[in-house]
Amino acid sequence: QLQLVESGGGLVQPGGSLKLSCAASGFPLDHYAIGWFRQVPGKEREVVSCISSNGFSTVIATVKGRFTISRDNARNTAYLQMNSLQPEDTAVYYCAADGLNPLACSDSRLEYDYWGQGTQVTVSS
Repeated sequence: QLQLVESGGGLVQPGGSLKLSCAASGFPLDHYAIGWFRQVPGKEREVVSCISSNGFSTVIATVKGRFTISRDNARNTAYLQMNSLQPEDTAVYYCAADGLNPLACSDSRLEYDYWGQGTQVTVSS
């Protein structure tokens, strides 16, 4: 069964940190670009960060310098380290895998083949 499973979300105070994990099963993650998206109720799901199969990465301006994406192909897992979290980072975070263009980082949800179920991140005092 091909699936992605996110973990690591939770409740954190402003200024705190969380590390999200995205574990793949049933397929080799190193053949895919990995994107992290987030969504709040009533808004479109937006890309936060992406890492290609060869390690090229991108991050949106609002989290630059605070969020870092990485991948461990030996563990078939990708990560999103989130530091200096702010209330506006509150969302459900999803990871997704793009096998069609693994060397690119797409910000379009339509490019991604597999999705995790999401993990809630809440930043509040």
